[in-house]
Amino acid sequence: MVFFLCAAGMLCGLLAFCYPRVRKDYPLNQRLELIAATGAAQQSNSDTTRKRSVGETVREAAELAAAKAKKKAKPSLTVRLRQAQLDWSKTKYYVVCFVIAAVVCLPILLTGLGKLPALGFGISAGLLLPHFYVNLKRRRHFKRFTANLADAVDVVVRGVKVGLPLIECFKIVAREARSPVKEEFQLIIDDQLVGMPLADATERLPERVPIPEARFFSIVIAIQSRSGGSLAEALGNLSKVLRDRQKMRDKIKALSSEAKASAYIIGVLPVAVVALLSVLSPAYIALLFNHQTGHLILIASAILMVTGTLVMRKMINFDI
Repeated sequence: MVFFLCAAGMLCGLLAFCYPRVRKDYPLNQRLELIAATGAAQQSNSDTTRKRSVGETVREAAELAAAKAKKKAKPSLTVRLRQAQLDWSKTKYYVVCFVIAAVVCLPILLTGLGKLPALGFGISAGLLLPHFYVNLKRRRHFKRFTANLADAVDVVVRGVKVGLPLIECFKIVAREARSPVKEEFQLIIDDQLVGMPLADATERLPERVPIPEARFFSIVIAIQSRSGGSLAEALGNLSKVLRDRQKMRDKIKALSSEAKASAYIIGVLPVAVVALLSVLSPAYIALLFNHQTGHLILIASAILMVTGTLVMRKMINFDI
């Protein structure tokens, strides 16, 4: 009994001694609450500041990209040749135009359709065919880059997660990725080796490959270099966005393939009919080229064909 009385007395004494310290209005507790509230406010301010910095960086990058896109809406011939991965000079391009014009013009002259139609077809072919060829090479280059960029971003994400520096991840992509992604990343590494900051070197990528995916990638790197944050998470989200865009693009291509085939047939059919009639019955089709009324009919037909082709192209092409 004495033991229990002593224990109860000690417990009451301990409670009497500690009770003021556990009260909410005790100075130490108030000080701790003030420190916790200050820390939370600082953390909230830090998050707000970082979000504001990220927003400003995104806005600046978007405005810069829009200004560059507006400035380079019609790239020069040298830029187009470089983007098409062609080692042509301007002189070589013009020589190719002249050769194609001569090759198209001479057979038409031999068929006896007249100098004016031969000259018109030759000039048109010399101007349009090289232009279309360069644009085709550019589009193929951009498509290959878009198709392989998501895999390259995944490689960078895995490297960053295991602790590799960002430039080392870029070097891995430059060694092991598919063309043309490896060449573009090698250019980024070369720019960085000569003293250019990595973010600035990455911002030059959309200038060489003017597609939205390249701009997205450069904006993510710019935000990380200026505002910090989890680069692996940001690039992981970017990889998911790139793959979703590719899936949507493939779906649109599948849904519009029938309309494109019909447009190609409708566009090629008049030209094919004129070519066949020129071979099978030159005297019959020559009326269009030897008389003024035929010239007017050809001009009106060409205008209508071009208008119809542009309308069909606008209807079946979708940008995402």
